[in-house]
Amino acid sequence: MAIKKQYLKSKPICKVTFSIEAEDAKKVSVIGSFNDWNAKKAPLKKLKSGVFKGTIDLDKDNSYEFKYLVDGEYVNDSAADSYLWNDFAGAENSVVTV
Repeated sequence: MAIKKQYLKSKPICKVTFSIEAEDAKKVSVIGSFNDWNAKKAPLKKLKSGVFKGTIDLDKDNSYEFKYLVDGEYVNDSAADSYLWNDFAGAENSVVTV
């Protein structure tokens, strides 16, 4: 799992690339506070290596909670900046800060 951040000089935006190894998975999305936890808004593309990858533009100077949805199962990112308890889910969410 990995998170790559690319800050734009011309806009207050950070391009965040999310990637997760899920060789046997059929569908993977990144869901979070940046897309209303909607899996249809951020599907990741499967590469030949078995890694799913996708880039999302996020506003700078914010933190966002997220998880991966791998074939219907929620997975945290081991490379997240931090983790935050979510009472609604009864589990921790990954956090990315940009």
